[in-house]
Amino acid sequence: MDETDILSRIHALVDEEHKLREGTEHTEDQRARMSRIETDLDQCWDLLRQRRAKRQYDENPDEAQVRPESTVEGYLQ
Repeated sequence: MDETDILSRIHALVDEEHKLREGTEHTEDQRARMSRIETDLDQCWDLLRQRRAKRQYDENPDEAQVRPESTVEGYLQ
């Protein structure tokens, strides 16, 4: 997945999240999907940062890999 693909995925997830958040009442399935989207977004942003860091330090950005949910969700904001 290159940076264009990652950014496209991020935009699609954000659009879906906005649509799900419209309205005031949400089903259990919608809440679960919103939670999954948040995790997917964290993983996408992490992958994008990894690729950019590797490129900055003359490493191969294609070696960047999606990190597990437990890793990206443990980052401090």
